[in-house]
Amino acid sequence: MTSSSFLKLAAAGLLISNVLAADFDWETLTATASLNWTSCYSGFECSLLEVPLDYTGADKRNASIAVLRLPATAPKEQYRGPILFNPGGPGGSGVSTIVSIGAEFAEVFGTQFDIVGFDPRGVSFSKPSVSFFNTAAERQNWIPSDLDSRYPSLNATSEVISRNWAQFQLIGQIAEERDTMDFLQYITTDNVARDMLQISRAFGYEKLQYYGVSYGSLLGATFATLFPDNVGRIAIDGIMDWEAWYSSDLTGSLMDTDKTLQTFFDGCVSAGPSACAFYAPTASQIASNLASLADSIRAQPFPRPHLPLARHGRLQLLSQLHLRLSEGNATGVYTANQTPDFECDCTSDAAPFTANIFESQIATACGDGPVVNDSITELREFYTNQAKVSSFADIWGHWRIHCDGWRVHREGRFQGPAGGNTSFPLLVIGNTADPVTPLAWAKKAAGLFPDSVVLTQDSPGHMSLVAPSLCTHGALRTYFQNGTLPAPGTVCAVDAELFPGAANTTATAKARTLIASSDSDNKLLDAVRAIGEVVRPIAAMGRALL
Repeated sequence: MTSSSFLKLAAAGLLISNVLAADFDWETLTATASLNWTSCYSGFECSLLEVPLDYTGADKRNASIAVLRLPATAPKEQYRGPILFNPGGPGGSGVSTIVSIGAEFAEVFGTQFDIVGFDPRGVSFSKPSVSFFNTAAERQNWIPSDLDSRYPSLNATSEVISRNWAQFQLIGQIAEERDTMDFLQYITTDNVARDMLQISRAFGYEKLQYYGVSYGSLLGATFATLFPDNVGRIAIDGIMDWEAWYSSDLTGSLMDTDKTLQTFFDGCVSAGPSACAFYAPTASQIASNLASLADSIRAQPFPRPHLPLARHGRLQLLSQLHLRLSEGNATGVYTANQTPDFECDCTSDAAPFTANIFESQIATACGDGPVVNDSITELREFYTNQAKVSSFADIWGHWRIHCDGWRVHREGRFQGPAGGNTSFPLLVIGNTADPVTPLAWAKKAAGLFPDSVVLTQDSPGHMSLVAPSLCTHGALRTYFQNGTLPAPGTVCAVDAELFPGAANTTATAKARTLIASSDSDNKLLDAVRAIGEVVRPIAAMGRALL
């Protein structure tokens, strides 16, 4: 990796800097029915697109969607239109994501496309914005910024589920009471899909070109269902199942979660003690050591704000953290993690693209789903059933509890079924060991849209961007550039190691290092690394959301 690429990754590790809020004032723009571009940030163009708040026409008000593009640089005769991107969440800001990594997306897709980020209705710079709270301090009081406080382990005490239920009953009540403009009912995935068609048409294109990851995969599938004749190219990655989403039951998302952890155990054994600090001769012994370590920390916790999100290539660091914890070295855990922690400054308002991300997540996810009226007893049973699927259910089961308190649902909202005969087949990408969107869901999604193809990436982690792959991301580029789909059954290796520097070559049997044969290959790999660094935390921002 070049030094400039390394610096890019380091910067991306901060997610997206708050400097965005000061670099351009979206309040200076007026929403219009066409895209009127204004230069913004550095090398980008911004516009506010006016769209119907209610597509049935019953409510005559409008919403404004913040749209940003990195203009195509290829000659005019080679121009291929816009590719829209959604980074997941829900609640992820496409505007701020593309500001950070638009150039890398252009490297992946080609300079003949406009690379377009947009903030879904209710999110960040789009209006109206979802906000349940009047101040940042009030928001922090109700929804702590650190994930461990926001999503306490559901089996930590006998009271966690009931306390979490009570908290979100009140948050749901606050949201409903403060929705004085009556717009929360319109913050739904089907309306965001309709907004995407409006954006594409504003560019002069009836058929959508779109790449969506994590929750963005559900958005893409919803669009393809509602507008099958308006599919130009749709690639979805890290597939959320429509039935799970629209029923507010994500139990099935845990089916490969423990399999993901198993890749750490197996990879550590293969890597050997020189590359994996938590090494033991067998995978079962490593698993046992980790379980014992977890039990000891529960009995005597170490003071530490939170542990970093692990990604492909950082399992080596994870093994070092496990070793230092087993040694009782809490200071070593803190210093080993060089990724900056997120900070909350409650003395001032947060940047608009991060301030309301959780509120927009709840409004979208719970507004999409059914009315949930589970009792505390039923919620405990729900968690018990999830725990039968995965040992990680205690940090994943909050979803149902959050939606139990939600009271705003629009009649006639889309809730499935998904699928349809689209004007162009979809490219569906799934990993062999994705902890929250299992490969089975990718295969199911492809089956809903005739002639669509599943491309399997042989790696652990959430969505293909967790690790660069010339095979996967080369196929993604080819799909957008000339419409060629990979052969059915294609399985792609990744060009990265789980444990870099492992002496045992079997450590890279499923995660190999490939010395790129061209400068173009190297640029593609570097671009995917940078994209993954930015998108991965957005997809993981809510922990219980996608």
